[in-house]
Amino acid sequence: MSFFISDAVAAAAPAAAASSQPGLEGMIFPVAILVFFYFLFIMPQSKKTKEHKAMLSALSKGTEVVTSGGILGKVAEVDDNFVKLEVGDNTFLQVQRHAIASIMPKGTYKTVNKTSSLAKR
Repeated sequence: MSFFISDAVAAAAPAAAASSQPGLEGMIFPVAILVFFYFLFIMPQSKKTKEHKAMLSALSKGTEVVTSGGILGKVAEVDDNFVKLEVGDNTFLQVQRHAIASIMPKGTYKTVNKTSSLAKR
């Protein structure tokens, strides 16, 4: 006889455990949660990553872009790892390629420079 568990409870435990083992029904809920998280988080993130890679491969000289830091500029040179941006008259910044956040419509860079030069006067 055990000090903490009575013999009657200990003898009945293996029979109860054998009859309550989950089968296929016990696996449905965890698998459903995994599928839910895949469609909610993993799939949209991988789609966004593919779109960003395609955008970076489409960069060419003269493209107007915004960096992840919010700097607007026109691409002057494109390298495998770095992009040289013209951010003002004879002012260039060199940023890493993956720091480019988005491509702006043509004419955005001219419009911003024109309005900023008028504000200086």
